[in-house]
Amino acid sequence: MTTTTSVWVLLLISFVAANLPWLNERFLFVIEPKPRKTQWMRLLEWLLLYFIIGFISLGFEKKMTGQLHTQEWEFYATSFCLFIVFALPGFIYRHDFLNHWQRWKRRQAK
Repeated sequence: MTTTTSVWVLLLISFVAANLPWLNERFLFVIEPKPRKTQWMRLLEWLLLYFIIGFISLGFEKKMTGQLHTQEWEFYATSFCLFIVFALPGFIYRHDFLNHWQRWKRRQAK
């Protein structure tokens, strides 16, 4: 796998992982919460996925370059903000689109 390909694969995996907490009702994709998954559970799951993606990216870096480069706080702040931006479609789907969709379905049923 070339460096360019691995970067695109990592970005795609990051985008999917950032949206999963808002597209799935199971906590950590296994536990079915009663009555439903809370926003705090979604944020915790999202943060856990951020760290998992970070470890995957470290593996890609080690495989591609043969070493791990040290990073300063700016790198981690940027990657965290990028992960927030990646999560926006799932967040909008959960908190905006689904409400409009359910309201529209109720109006159609009347």
